[in-house]
Amino acid sequence: MGRLEETRDIRLKKLALIKELGIDPYPAQSLRTHSTADLANNYERLAKSERLLTIAGRIRSIRRHGGSGFVDVEDGTGHFQVFIKKDALGENDYRNFTELIDSSDVVEFTGKLFLTKQNTKTLEAKTFRLLTKSIRAIPESYFGLKDIETRLRKRYIDLAVNPESRELFVRKSMFWKAIRQFLEDRDFIEVQIPVFEDVPGGAEAEPFVTHHNALDRDFFLRISLELPLKRLLVGGFERVYEIGRIFRNEGISAEHLQDYTQMEFYWAYADYNNLQNMLIAFYRSIIEKTCGSLVVKSCGHEIDWGQEWKTYDYYQLFNVHAGINLHQTTELELKKKADELKIKYETYVKKGRLIDLIYKKTIRPLLIKPGFLINPPVEIEPLAKRMPEDPDRVQRLQVMAWGTELGKGFSELNDPIDQRQRFEDQMKLRQAGDTEAQQLDEDYIEALEYGLPPTAGFGLSERLFSVLMDRPIRETTLFPPMKSTDK
Repeated sequence: MGRLEETRDIRLKKLALIKELGIDPYPAQSLRTHSTADLANNYERLAKSERLLTIAGRIRSIRRHGGSGFVDVEDGTGHFQVFIKKDALGENDYRNFTELIDSSDVVEFTGKLFLTKQNTKTLEAKTFRLLTKSIRAIPESYFGLKDIETRLRKRYIDLAVNPESRELFVRKSMFWKAIRQFLEDRDFIEVQIPVFEDVPGGAEAEPFVTHHNALDRDFFLRISLELPLKRLLVGGFERVYEIGRIFRNEGISAEHLQDYTQMEFYWAYADYNNLQNMLIAFYRSIIEKTCGSLVVKSCGHEIDWGQEWKTYDYYQLFNVHAGINLHQTTELELKKKADELKIKYETYVKKGRLIDLIYKKTIRPLLIKPGFLINPPVEIEPLAKRMPEDPDRVQRLQVMAWGTELGKGFSELNDPIDQRQRFEDQMKLRQAGDTEAQQLDEDYIEALEYGLPPTAGFGLSERLFSVLMDRPIRETTLFPPMKSTDK
């Protein structure tokens, strides 16, 4: 039997003994009156009180000295020291504590405050009560849980032993709160749309399929929030957004997961020029409230988001960095360039996919300073409105920094005839084998025929948070999907 199994066996025996003594090892109610932070921050006032104070939390360590000892108790707000001694608890309770209570147990202590000789704020326990008997011991420190795979699989242990992990997800909550607050202050209303879709749309991605037993039919898990939200604008709403999970059956990377949280908003009677004016303030608000500063270091570069943003022209960058004139290039020339760059591609890919692959290889890594990448070819954005002065390009912007995309928006295509043609072009790609090409959504086309006002749409995902934290996205996800451990 290994050491962990031996420890667990010992604790199971203690659990049995606790039950024999008539003690409930898992009571439903706690009588906690204060958090450990309350005691630490309000020590002088509480120390003068005649009331007994009760804290509760996980025991992180026990240091025994004959008939007394010190216990380090941790709750969600911090740590506090508890002093136990036989004279205060009574011989029977003190014996039960020393023989039955272990580190990792969740225990409630009631007593009064005092300062030790080392001037440490301490609660002298008059009574204690077991709230949860732990069968497995949580490692005493972060150094007992170094392996990243173990930390992600056993995230609850990572959170228990690593305060930095807990703080990371507090920041993530602040991140989404900042997004909500900014939009709510500008009269956007939050809505919820279904996760199940008849036709997956709004992005180029392979969907997951699930079966609905009651309806006896298959649905797709949504790959975007876009098309249902734009239907709401047809129905009369003018400013809507959702923060919700989307699902894409694609590869895992430092920036990609199969299910993640995305925000999308849609703004009637606006275009991508209005978006540019709004987004600078939007991102600055998110970053300052999440990071505490507009100066953030990530991906090896320190960026001041308070400085003026750059504007990157898609076609100009292709000319400079890829040597390609997108107005004149052919599919054959793009394939030759992809071969030259050793970019792998499927035989069925067409012009739009080739342009995107070359862009990601040659241009995207160079876009370090915050800015907008604007006006790409129509072939790579089936849902964006064409530029009136150059119909081969679309009114799209991407927020770029640190060599990656951190958000995307455009003037929404609201011409149902043009939209149908672009969907049909995408369907030809699907028929040729491109499982990520978009599908023809007849109901959405019908909605457009009723009339979608001029609209600006924008989306960002939790990738922005992971980049701000300078971590792979699965490390900033509480319980990311993992490979099976089964042999």
